[in-house]
Amino acid sequence: MEQLDATVLATALPAMARDFGVHAPDMSIVMTVYLLMLAALIPASGAIADRYGLRRVFAASIVLFTAASVICSLANNLPQMVAARVLQGLGGAMMTPLARLILLRAVDRHHLVSAMAWTLVPAFMGPLLGPPVGGLIVSHLDWRWIFYINVPIGIVGFVLVRRYIPYIASESAPAPFDLRGFVLCAVSLGCLLFGLEGIGGSGGSGELMRAAALLLVGLLAGLAYLWHARHRDNPLLDLSLLRIETFRLSVIGGSLMRITQGAQPFLLPLMFQLGFGYPADKAGRLVMATACGALVMRILTPRLLRRFGFRRCLIVNGVLASLGYAVCAFFRPGWPPALMFALLVCCGAFMSLQFAAYNTIAYDDIPASRTSAASSLYTTLQQLMLSFGVCSGALTLKLAMAGQHHEHPQLIDFSIAFIAVTLISLSSTRSHLRFSPQAGASMSGQRR
Repeated sequence: MEQLDATVLATALPAMARDFGVHAPDMSIVMTVYLLMLAALIPASGAIADRYGLRRVFAASIVLFTAASVICSLANNLPQMVAARVLQGLGGAMMTPLARLILLRAVDRHHLVSAMAWTLVPAFMGPLLGPPVGGLIVSHLDWRWIFYINVPIGIVGFVLVRRYIPYIASESAPAPFDLRGFVLCAVSLGCLLFGLEGIGGSGGSGELMRAAALLLVGLLAGLAYLWHARHRDNPLLDLSLLRIETFRLSVIGGSLMRITQGAQPFLLPLMFQLGFGYPADKAGRLVMATACGALVMRILTPRLLRRFGFRRCLIVNGVLASLGYAVCAFFRPGWPPALMFALLVCCGAFMSLQFAAYNTIAYDDIPASRTSAASSLYTTLQQLMLSFGVCSGALTLKLAMAGQHHEHPQLIDFSIAFIAVTLISLSSTRSHLRFSPQAGASMSGQRR
């Protein structure tokens, strides 16, 4: 529901702008205010779940997201829509990290790989269905139906949560809420996210100055949080978890790979439309290939990890996933669309296996009493690095244009950008090599 809402909404912004009587660029706040709420609340998700109950908070987040969707559909102007999106962000910030936390606490370790693989399948359906569904709704119905479709999904989700997810007690008594850490994290992550977005934007020197100021504030708030966390027993984001090797290596390798994964959805549609001259619907169908590959790989992921183990899969598949996106640098309008679609299916499949492995091996050595803290920290860093990937893609494209003295992006500029982000993800191989050959064997049932 969350992924579908995000991808469908992007197609409806021009129609919403007409109804609200504002310019289409002004609607960007509808997207950014949601990201701000995610940045502010994801770090607190584990602590809130420990205090009020995992199942209760997860069900409440679904109710809040669904109710906020109805309020969005009733908005008559931009301020009302922004307020409704703030409520949606409150619900959305809890759903993803708490879903992962439920798996960690409720699923036996030897079933965790399969559970992690299958539970992410619906999330990949969002990007797959979002563009065509959004196009149909905007073309044939009112844009408000984009939010109405969340209502039946939310109702079914709430009923299934109450029926099938058991009560899961916290492993330890909840610690006092870290209010100061919460404020510092919210300021730091919010400023970093919007600063990175501003650098990757197309504005002039004024926008770059604002972005630089936001990044500076974000870095200072982040440093203040680091000092605060070192002097508190139970900080909001427990950075001492990075001392656990499997968690630390998964965070480092996954962060580098997520930069490439974040840049890909930005660079590919632009290249197909601006470089190839494809219409938006044809470009969208090609980009959908990565989601198709991800869905197929979910079936094979448990078998591959059981056969080859986490370390070998991360090393070999990490190189293949990076080189898969490097191939995109050589796409040209004369290539058959079927061939490009097939290659992008492979890219999606490789990246799907890689992130399924990261998302599982990260918790191999995490004590049960610290799973909430680990889930909050991991999800926060994941959100930050995906946003940094978008910025990296935009920045490398702009640098390539400047180096080639191009006013508008050309195919060679996209090729340079793809190669640049590929080199970033390839650097994760060093982290993969440091995993133990038997890391995660109890989760995957790895054969010796």
